[in-house]
Amino acid sequence: MPRTLLFWRSAAAVTDILDTPPEPPAVQFDGYLPDPCVLEPEQITEYPDHLELSEELREQLRQWSVPQAAEEGMDPDTYYDCVLSNAPGWKVGGWPAWDSTDPSPLSCSECGTGMKVLMTVATFEEGDDAGNSWSPRPHPGAGPYPGHRGYNATGVQIGSGYRQHLFVCPTTPEHPHIELMT
Repeated sequence: MPRTLLFWRSAAAVTDILDTPPEPPAVQFDGYLPDPCVLEPEQITEYPDHLELSEELREQLRQWSVPQAAEEGMDPDTYYDCVLSNAPGWKVGGWPAWDSTDPSPLSCSECGTGMKVLMTVATFEEGDDAGNSWSPRPHPGAGPYPGHRGYNATGVQIGSGYRQHLFVCPTTPEHPHIELMT
């Protein structure tokens, strides 16, 4: 039976708050450790990269995208990926982006089960091509806050601005994981 690795909880339930986060024993390069920043999680719905869809569905999405893309001044061929799939930023779950590689099935080396994205660590929180569709929802007290750095709030640099996806076995999370940079 799979264990739950992550769960939502209320900020009010957190009672032992550290004044200063612990320092790591060693960090090889700047950009490997996140800078302190405000974590404002929100649940969203995103869809798979267009490369994971059938040709028929891609064409239907392209036809559907024409009026929306025109209204936003975007290319209908990229509208779906920019507005509905592959939310930028750090995320738990969701779908991987296939910017630098073609999609390929990732299977657990222990049991052969198809791997699922556990989390994505991204250099940037928003993409220039995404318009405002993936911008965080404003709410009282939301950033910008002192030290806010906009598109790279964590200060983490993945490659030359990439994303690091961590895949896990959904059947047995203790099985070896797979890391993929896109």
